[in-house]
Amino acid sequence: MTTTESAELPVTYADIERARERLDDDTVVKKTPVERSSSLDEFVGGEVYLKMEHLQWTGSFKTRGAYNKISQDVEAGVDEFVAASAGNHAQGVALAATKCGADSTIFMPVNAPQAKVDATRGYGATVELVGKDFQETMAHAKSEVEDSDAAFVHAYDDTDIIAGQGTLGAEMYHDCPDVDTVVVPIGGGGLISGVSTAIKHLSPETRVVGVQATGAGTVHESLDKGMPVTLDEVNTIADGIATGGISETTLRIIEQNVDDVVTVTDTEIARAILLLMERAKQVVEGAAAASVAAILSDDLDVTDETVIPLLCGGNLDMTQLRTVLIHALTERRQLMRLRVRIDDRPGVMEDISGTIADQGANIHDVRHERSVEDLDVGEAYLVFNVETSGQEHADAIVEAIRETGYPVEDIARTV
Repeated sequence: MTTTESAELPVTYADIERARERLDDDTVVKKTPVERSSSLDEFVGGEVYLKMEHLQWTGSFKTRGAYNKISQDVEAGVDEFVAASAGNHAQGVALAATKCGADSTIFMPVNAPQAKVDATRGYGATVELVGKDFQETMAHAKSEVEDSDAAFVHAYDDTDIIAGQGTLGAEMYHDCPDVDTVVVPIGGGGLISGVSTAIKHLSPETRVVGVQATGAGTVHESLDKGMPVTLDEVNTIADGIATGGISETTLRIIEQNVDDVVTVTDTEIARAILLLMERAKQVVEGAAAASVAAILSDDLDVTDETVIPLLCGGNLDMTQLRTVLIHALTERRQLMRLRVRIDDRPGVMEDISGTIADQGANIHDVRHERSVEDLDVGEAYLVFNVETSGQEHADAIVEAIRETGYPVEDIARTV
């Protein structure tokens, strides 16, 4: 990967400037804030400025590209649009089409977060739930276009979409001209293609780093092979970047403009979601948290740098939020599931509960397990769900129970 703009690339900064003119309407796209995070400064040893694009009207950056494309197509006489999306592109297309007086039909995977489905309908689109993943959903959408006069709005493999997303890169630079590194999530590559084109034009020395989820990462292999690689299956909590592949167009731009690409695990993403809630008071989806997970990882060093992680979306399904928080708190050992082997007789639960209480921990609930193969007659397991203040507190609780003579294990750490 190199760091100089090439005239051969399919999107130029001039395209982005024209997109900025089309998007000069704050009822469609608003300028989102940048905020310094002193807490993240301490974690990474640099200056961290969060670009809060999750506060955009639709909860993500996607309206930028969608409106840039759809507004031009409507001027050319198109009045119906079709798109495939896991959620954020769906909302962007729906809002853009409605603003332009056009109809839109959005195909979404059957497992798309309900909040995104409801929001897409709320912006005026017809929603069709088909396909177990993005690739299947895309195939259904393209089939629909073949049998109609509608125009297809691709989520990332479209130069007008990329130019629209590039307006965010220009905005990030003007927010913080001295930025050393920008960190951008990658799904299909449209966002980082646009952002990197703007950044490398305005500040060639600024490092552009992409981040993918390990369960959906394809960029490294695509770069190695010189062609887009598509995954048969993706597995990540970050549904906004779970496309399973990039395109030839975005690969060309990434190869030219992006300095590095790192991957982060779902555990790291969950940890970043929780950290942003606690320290920055921001609720973001997994794709957005991936950029913060990247700067916290060992694979990206931003020590003594000014860095902007891009919080690209905030459309986090509330049922998923609960799962993510439980996972992150368990990983920190602020939640434990303790299984204690006991002689099944009166008073034992009270004794162990008292031991836990003496350590200043809160018991959420407790249950008996008697029908377990490894138990002898007259034995049982007590399973406690316990809230702690962290690793040291958790260790102290386990040790206190062991000192009373009861075998105990934290089964949340072994499942």
